[in-house]
Amino acid sequence: MPQPDKHAHGSLVFLRAWLKSPLRVGAIAPSGERLARAMARVVPRRSRQPIVELGGGTGSITAALLRRIEPERLIVLERDPELARHLRRKFPSVRVVQGDARHLDRELKALGIERVAAVVSGLPLMGMPKRVQREILDASFRVLEPGAPYIQFTYSLFSPLPRREFGLSGRPVARVLQNVPPASIWIYRRRERTAAPPAGRDRQAKAG
Repeated sequence: MPQPDKHAHGSLVFLRAWLKSPLRVGAIAPSGERLARAMARVVPRRSRQPIVELGGGTGSITAALLRRIEPERLIVLERDPELARHLRRKFPSVRVVQGDARHLDRELKALGIERVAAVVSGLPLMGMPKRVQREILDASFRVLEPGAPYIQFTYSLFSPLPRREFGLSGRPVARVLQNVPPASIWIYRRRERTAAPPAGRDRQAKAG
């Protein structure tokens, strides 16, 4: 009896999710293996804190991450119920949470997790309103360790996030031309706010 094609099943699950909500899923095909490997390579390995993946989809990036970190360190947040069930079947040792990335800090608190070493995102941020983008970023940086990265891939040639407006520093770290469509990987960090000197001390400095 022929074995079921797991890749074909995953693609079918992804397509159904896309047809149901194309703006939330973003692409009409799952992330390619080369892109998934490139995403996993930029995840920090020194910290022992958990890694969060936003928008697990059919698990392409999840599988690549598991080749670099232990399953117990990975938490995958997926909004679509069918995709979340698919991920739980495919990766039974990984914590898969069905939930909204805008409430990431609340979802992690329910798991007893306060800090994470990185957030890896496959969410279609460019198709979302800025208000939703900001809510996702704020929730992510509330749980990221100081200086820890928010890692995002995009099919755009430009930053998928307004860096200055959101108080972010960010740069592209990889371009995966073999992916369909070609994709770039960006790493973002929250800019440190420089405290203004007290008014009296500032006047004294100018006088000196």
